[in-house]
Amino acid sequence: MASAQPIRGNQSGARNIRVGRQLSRRDFLRSAGAAAGAALASGPLIVPGSVLGRGGLKPPSERVAMGFIGVGGQGSGHLLGGAWTYISGGYVAREDAQVLAVCDVWRDRRENACKKVDNYYSAKFGVGNYTACRPYNDFRELLERPDIDAVLIASPVHWHGVMTVLAAQAGKDIYCEKPTAIAIHESQAMVRAVKRYGRVFQAGTQQRSEYGAKFRRACELVRSGRIGRIKEVYAFRPGGLVEWRHFGKPKPVPDGLDWDLALGPAPWQPYEGTVHAHMFCGIGDINWGPHHYDFIHWVLDADLGGPLELFFEGDVLCSRYAGGVVVRACPAPQGGPGGSGGARFIGTNGWIAVDRENIAADPPELLTEPPGPPVPGVYRSDSHSGNFLECVRTRSRPICDIETAHRAASTVLIGGLALRLRRTIKWDPQREEFIRDEEANRLRAIAFRPPWQI
Repeated sequence: MASAQPIRGNQSGARNIRVGRQLSRRDFLRSAGAAAGAALASGPLIVPGSVLGRGGLKPPSERVAMGFIGVGGQGSGHLLGGAWTYISGGYVAREDAQVLAVCDVWRDRRENACKKVDNYYSAKFGVGNYTACRPYNDFRELLERPDIDAVLIASPVHWHGVMTVLAAQAGKDIYCEKPTAIAIHESQAMVRAVKRYGRVFQAGTQQRSEYGAKFRRACELVRSGRIGRIKEVYAFRPGGLVEWRHFGKPKPVPDGLDWDLALGPAPWQPYEGTVHAHMFCGIGDINWGPHHYDFIHWVLDADLGGPLELFFEGDVLCSRYAGGVVVRACPAPQGGPGGSGGARFIGTNGWIAVDRENIAADPPELLTEPPGPPVPGVYRSDSHSGNFLECVRTRSRPICDIETAHRAASTVLIGGLALRLRRTIKWDPQREEFIRDEEANRLRAIAFRPPWQI
């Protein structure tokens, strides 16, 4: 599945770091042999033999108990099957996971999602009244459950940082959709929390694992020197920032919507008919940008670094990396692949371009040669969700861990700041600050509405 690597940071008590947590779900199941542990605090449940591990299913002690926070379009795709899970039926259909809870600020959405989960398990286990899934309005109640190992966060983007920090403090492992952060200081706080509490974190930048390994193939070809020394890269997307904006005239809050909790850390404003993943407009491309720059960092071996300088060539935002490589936030003049999450890499001996649909190269025979041995340092994973769950079980580092996610997110946000300031800025990737630029450094943080500061 994946070449898992040990997770970085403090792992002391990794399965039980939580105030008042006496016994983890997995320890309870192993010590007591109780199959009903999967339904702790979840109401009545008739337990069939398949739940105990018979009938070819994994026993509860080998499944990751999960809660889903945000079950709109992206979240429901992960939960029940969609374009972001890459397995029929979503997480609920996996043999190595069990969904115990869903959370959403829309009452109908969370209740319908819970019913679908219970109906799926009822059919799967041959039980007519299987009621293991529980709906929540407030994600903090979900995080309090000691029987949940991991959460998948697919809330609106302004919630990702706060939810990640609180989930880490609650002892949960985390799969977080992108963009993982909307401010540099927020992203840094996420890194500190995940490391401090020894959590497994996977960002939803799934291109390193999916799409028929096209992205990994391109990464290995470039990093093995097949196109010579890299001279320039075309990213197809600029950086981005979130801005708090209004969308229209106030409207009555619909019945079944917790509007205050939907806003969360965002400044208060009246309901205007907008509740979705990107509730607030922004500068540049904060949505697709993380996919492009995550991949570029992978190829440039910059997962622990970032750009040194951002400048403009006309209207094109450019980023200079170590070794003089320039990344241009625009389509390549030669055309071809790169627009949907990819990039084009120009070397001294040729080029390689890839996106979700296609991969191309010059010389073209680069792509007809049989793949060579794995390139040292290039993590191999063929399932993003599978990689996450495997790392939860083994306490290994996922392919898009918190450091990788942070550097891609901060690079997108640095680009957004350059677009806002419309001038050259210099960045120190080690100190994570702008060089002799007080104005830019002040913009690394964003104000959140109390009590949601992190």
